[in-house]
Amino acid sequence: MRNFDPSLYFITDSTNYTEEEFLFRVERALKGGVTLVQLREKNRSTREYIALAEKVHALTKAYNVPLIIDDRVDVALAMDAEGVHVGSEDMPVATARKLMGDGKIVGATAKTVPWALDVYEQGADYLGVGAIYPTTTKVKTVLTSTDTLRDICNAVPIPVSAIGGLNKDNIEVLAGIPIAGICVVSAIMKAEDPKAAAEELKNRAKALQLI
Repeated sequence: MRNFDPSLYFITDSTNYTEEEFLFRVERALKGGVTLVQLREKNRSTREYIALAEKVHALTKAYNVPLIIDDRVDVALAMDAEGVHVGSEDMPVATARKLMGDGKIVGATAKTVPWALDVYEQGADYLGVGAIYPTTTKVKTVLTSTDTLRDICNAVPIPVSAIGGLNKDNIEVLAGIPIAGICVVSAIMKAEDPKAAAEELKNRAKALQLI
């Protein structure tokens, strides 16, 4: 399973939500048209992570949307997710690819052209590049210029998604850059209605010819 659409890439954040509310929000986002879902859980045990991933996977499969597991190849393999995303401090892309196999999606983070070329050559299927703006999520962020984003898009033949503080009101900064998609967390996860937020973001991105 390596066919995927990264145009509206949704990364989850279960912080401060009950499991019921979290799953409800994920499904609303799916109803709103997100095309790729990444489950990101930094503070759960392996057992808890697998249990939640299986519930999220049931939702994503119902909407025919691939599920990507953040960082954890073991979790992705244990519950047969469609893919895994590895960051700069995680398992090397080449190792993730070897473990996941050729049929699964392997994504990677990149912040420079040499870095992007390296992970592409290791077998990455797509790149997440950013942060374009400061973010409110509990991850370390180093800002990436739109010039660097453009250079990375032009340097590699795989899809590149912009990430970091993006929402429907500020994505115009990406106009003219050959990205394959927009990756968001808070713009959908923290919205009053994740379905409406996903729809509005997708419509705005299409109007700007970003996707």
